[in-house]
Amino acid sequence: MSVLIVIPARYASSRYPGKPLATLTGATGETKSLIQRSWEAACQVAGVDRVVVATDDARIKSAAEAFGAEVVMTSESCGNGTERCAEALQNLGGGYDIIVNLQGDAPLTPHWFVEDLVKGLRADPEAEVATPVLRCEGRALNGFLQDRAAGRVGGTTAVFGTGGRALYFSKEVIPYTGQSYGDDALTPVFHHVGVYAYRPAALADYAGWDMGPLEALEGLEQLRFLERGRPVLCVEVEARGRQFWELNNPEDVPRIQTMMAEMGMA
Repeated sequence: MSVLIVIPARYASSRYPGKPLATLTGATGETKSLIQRSWEAACQVAGVDRVVVATDDARIKSAAEAFGAEVVMTSESCGNGTERCAEALQNLGGGYDIIVNLQGDAPLTPHWFVEDLVKGLRADPEAEVATPVLRCEGRALNGFLQDRAAGRVGGTTAVFGTGGRALYFSKEVIPYTGQSYGDDALTPVFHHVGVYAYRPAALADYAGWDMGPLEALEGLEQLRFLERGRPVLCVEVEARGRQFWELNNPEDVPRIQTMMAEMGMA
């Protein structure tokens, strides 16, 4: 099965305008843009046939081409990354069995998250969409709770049932536990990792659907599949000692840079 990775990137983020061009300094002091670090993460994934950046902004296009990325221009009307992936696939002429949406705000995504995700979708012929979930340690869960108490969205959590079928995703911390956990303790809360793998038909269908009320409330694109009754497979992945966090807010820059320093990431 041929695999395409699309990195959707837009300049006009409501929470963080210009986010793809924000810079992150690694453990060696080298500074690179968020979009470059996301592209480099995508290039480390094994078994991928092509990696492209999909954007509607000339500044992002110029920056991405400067570090060697292939860029596909998409329209400004794309409402989210999944819609941008659908348009990018169409502009490329199709021809891929699995399309991975590796969002441009997750440079700490380990290559095995994506490899395990693709493997999970291949192994489940009834699944149309798959996404990784990572069991939270106490440190990550406490970070979520602190962000919510401060009025920030620190990440998305997922709940799923038999066979890994998603039940719901939320920017609130679900399920409710009513407990406190030590930093290294495993918790029953799963962090939704912002990566998706789609079959082409599901991606094409998505682009033709209107936004549903839950998607509008939560601001989570994957809920459009659940609201249409389409199965989403949650694939549990392992951290293997790696820390993971998405860049959602400007306040996340120092947090991610600290994680990079602790993990020795250049």
